[in-house]
Amino acid sequence: MNYFEFYDLPVSFQVDEAALRQQYYRKSKLYHPDFHILSTVNHQEEMLALSTLNNDAYKTLSDPDRRMRYVLELNGLIGEEDKQPQLPQDFLLDMMEINEQLMELEFDFNQSRYDRALQYLENMENRLQDAVQPVLERYPMVGDPAADLLLVKDYYLKKRYLLRIRENLSKFAAPKG
Repeated sequence: MNYFEFYDLPVSFQVDEAALRQQYYRKSKLYHPDFHILSTVNHQEEMLALSTLNNDAYKTLSDPDRRMRYVLELNGLIGEEDKQPQLPQDFLLDMMEINEQLMELEFDFNQSRYDRALQYLENMENRLQDAVQPVLERYPMVGDPAADLLLVKDYYLKKRYLLRIRENLSKFAAPKG
């Protein structure tokens, strides 16, 4: 049983937050181990497992990035073996510019270059988000779900890459002083 089935919700990149929260609280009351302390050991273990499942499912489905990864995993498009994901060559070429800026900032900090690099990164993130948002909203009801999943996977991998750049920018090129 996947997390969406556990909560009786449709598999989607956009979830009804109120329905998710309601299911989480309902199942929390139902499965919480403290309510089963007088039960058999086997029943207590089962309730603990279901309580853990409830918590894991809620953490995953309530976070848009985790939910996105989870939907991609459910569809076999991403998994643990994706340590070195394949990104489109044009995207990587675009990223060369910002990576060069990061190296320059690391060795010779300049506030205006830092601001430009940050703005470039934010613009890239916004363009990617704007491009994928219609796909996230329509999946799986309208369009070609298989093609949409590939678009979302592409977005997800690019977003993860940009997140690493953002972390590097703040870590190595943050204003000194």
